[in-house]
Amino acid sequence: MDFDLTPVFQIGAVGFITAILHTVLKQAGKEDIAHWATLVGFIIVLYMVAHFIGDLFTEVKRVFLFN
Repeated sequence: MDFDLTPVFQIGAVGFITAILHTVLKQAGKEDIAHWATLVGFIIVLYMVAHFIGDLFTEVKRVFLFN
């Protein structure tokens, strides 16, 4: 059984970049923009997770319906 860790690294990279962007903007005194950037990063991660869960359900359906 082969495990693909690419999605984990992609989500981690988005989180890391979002955290750095939030810190830089907050230090620059742009707290409102920092919060919006964090929200956008969160939405991107939610979209990625929804896509991966959709792929998971497709795979489960393929396995159990023998298609």
